[in-house]
Amino acid sequence: MLYSEKVMDHFRNPRNVGEIKDADGIGEVGNAKCGDIMRMYIKVKDNKIDDVKFMTFGCGSAIATSSMATELIKGKPVDEAVKLTNQAVVEALDGLPAYKLHCSVLAEEAVKAAVKDYYDKHNISYDKDKYCAGDCACLVEHEHELDKKAKATKATSSKTQTKAHAKTAKNLTTKKSNSKVSGKTNSKSSNKTAKK
Repeated sequence: MLYSEKVMDHFRNPRNVGEIKDADGIGEVGNAKCGDIMRMYIKVKDNKIDDVKFMTFGCGSAIATSSMATELIKGKPVDEAVKLTNQAVVEALDGLPAYKLHCSVLAEEAVKAAVKDYYDKHNISYDKDKYCAGDCACLVEHEHELDKKAKATKATSSKTQTKAHAKTAKNLTTKKSNSKVSGKTNSKSSNKTAKK
């Protein structure tokens, strides 16, 4: 099966869908390559994510990763929620196909964008280099790194399979050669026996 049961569950029954009218932070990110757009809303109370909602326009993986991201940050302190990684989202969903990993990147960036908005609105200082919003260069760069990793994994897997196929072919050739030799030996033996 291409998608895990968890991915299908979060796609069919997404958690925390909707918007928060008086949200403390709103983050919106998009991917020009595939057309997915995610908007994340957070409500903060006592420095914790008290409520979180999302609205996503995109494929099943985009919806599933948005849903899972909200589940992973709900109830967490803001400074912990903002550390959510796309890898954590993928692992929580029991994996994603390599060509859908960019959806998990969007989910991570949507959370960061919402927290950044919260920090901006409440004049809380933060390291600006760690945040981006929208379809920015660092998001594209992150996806490029994921593509490279996926291709490298695929190439390694392909080499391993090629070696395995070559070994199997060699074993089959050896077996055929041995059976021909033993066949000749057996026929010579039976001819000698017949002559006697």
